[in-house]
Amino acid sequence: MTNDSADRRIKDRYPAMCLRVRLRERRFFGRGRKPVAVTCLDMNRYGMAVLCPRPVDPGTTLHLDFDGKYISESRVTAEVISCQPFQTGYRLSLHFSYCFDRKRYSRAVDNALSRIEGFYNRCV
Repeated sequence: MTNDSADRRIKDRYPAMCLRVRLRERRFFGRGRKPVAVTCLDMNRYGMAVLCPRPVDPGTTLHLDFDGKYISESRVTAEVISCQPFQTGYRLSLHFSYCFDRKRYSRAVDNALSRIEGFYNRCV
């Protein structure tokens, strides 16, 4: 992680390796690639970092599905901020669209991601 990415963050991220995440790239006309299971590296209510087996272009809109103990949330929209080779794949830095675009704000998504963040915050 570079100092640049840490400086952009609104809030600290928490390790969340046991959170299961699947991502789908949003495409025109409702078509997209098949969902891909990724490894969550860290997260907070504003964004996250994941280890993905394939590269994804910055600016790409993704739909994320979260699944974990006491956690289930689907179709959370995020945007890829950066993609860099990392370990056995690519590290994607994401920010959740609901908190950066007033048109996409959803209290339900905000509450769900706050609960997920709180769960991993307590695990640290």
